[in-house]
Amino acid sequence: MLWLNPARMFQPLSLFVGLRYVRSRTRKFFVSFITWVSLIGVAVGVAALIVILSVMNGFEGELRDRLLALSSDARVIVSPNETPAAAADPRRAGDYPWQSAVQTLARDPRVRGVAPYAEIQALALRSPDMLPVQLRGIDPDLEPQVSAAATAVIAGRLDALQAGADQLILGSVVARLLGVSTGDRVTLLVPGIDAGGAPAPRLREFTVAGIFEIGLQDHDGTLALAHLDDVRALTLDDARAFGLHVKLTDPLMAPAVAAALAPDIGEGLTLRDWTQDHANYFRAIRIEKRMMSIILLLIVGVAAFNIVAMLVMVVTDKRTDIAILRTLGASPRSILGIFLTQGLVIGWVGVALGVALGIVLAQNVAEIVPVLERSFGFQVMDPSVYYVTRIPSEVQSRQVLLTALAALIVTAVATVYPALRASRVAPAEALRYE
Repeated sequence: MLWLNPARMFQPLSLFVGLRYVRSRTRKFFVSFITWVSLIGVAVGVAALIVILSVMNGFEGELRDRLLALSSDARVIVSPNETPAAAADPRRAGDYPWQSAVQTLARDPRVRGVAPYAEIQALALRSPDMLPVQLRGIDPDLEPQVSAAATAVIAGRLDALQAGADQLILGSVVARLLGVSTGDRVTLLVPGIDAGGAPAPRLREFTVAGIFEIGLQDHDGTLALAHLDDVRALTLDDARAFGLHVKLTDPLMAPAVAAALAPDIGEGLTLRDWTQDHANYFRAIRIEKRMMSIILLLIVGVAAFNIVAMLVMVVTDKRTDIAILRTLGASPRSILGIFLTQGLVIGWVGVALGVALGIVLAQNVAEIVPVLERSFGFQVMDPSVYYVTRIPSEVQSRQVLLTALAALIVTAVATVYPALRASRVAPAEALRYE
């Protein structure tokens, strides 16, 4: 009797027999084949889920970096429910406590830099073309503290923006659509109304002093940079056009930092973080990741069905063994544990292999994809179409753990029915023809 073997005396019957069934070579080739298919299926499903989620994390990080390159981790603006006020330049005392907000932010160790800005909508005119743009006024001396504007300029220099010089730095897409380069003249039309409420558009001619490129349509195709004083002259001191850009030491902590600092920045001002300004982008990515996780988890589900089929066939094949164990005193619970052990070992080994394979592939996807492109003669990210030409990847331990846990649960559930079926085998019925 197995449980009287001194070498196995302290090993539970269910665990010992279950592991023996896993290691033993079955007489039925098909059962053995299904066992390997189940294990490989679980491993492939888990690995695919980890790789896809890691690549989506990489693209999310790439998008976040490009969005924040010329945006900011947070910004101070006039509260939406406030009415327009005059003389609200962030660098001067006015109806809003801009200077107090700057001092409050600068004292916080989580804040890396603060810079004023002004932003209005305008229409860029260059006969025969016209294009809507977002005209942003910046301080060239302070802007490098909060954005990558200086390093993004591919023609000209950021410090070419001088007060009163009426100079622009355009996004590369804007410049291409207007057909301009450095030194060309562009007319900007800014909509407005006069004191009587009648339309009163303002025109100003600017010289293109430079061109920047971030690799994101939201910036390259819509944004134009000018000196803060030049833009201020077009805003009629409307407080809603002014604000402060805030750079944090950790952009991922922006919601928590904004919530902590918002009560102290001054009355009439609001602190918004980048997750609010770009909520639609990252909400879409989260939905895609969630749906992709569900779809890929179905691969693990298919492998789990293979485990069910395999265990059912094993139970049928082992009916005589089950009956003998029952007549020797094994309880239905012990028989249940035997086949739970067998199914769990197969499923969990597959999960472990899948996690290891997924992490290795995800960490080296940037090197693997070029090899596949050269081998099969295709391009995943065509440089003529996409700004990002390498597949980014970011492995997050939390996602790996959740993926492994979900796969473990699915494979564990798959073993329950066959194990229950085995525990209900009647010894007399199974041994009738033996």
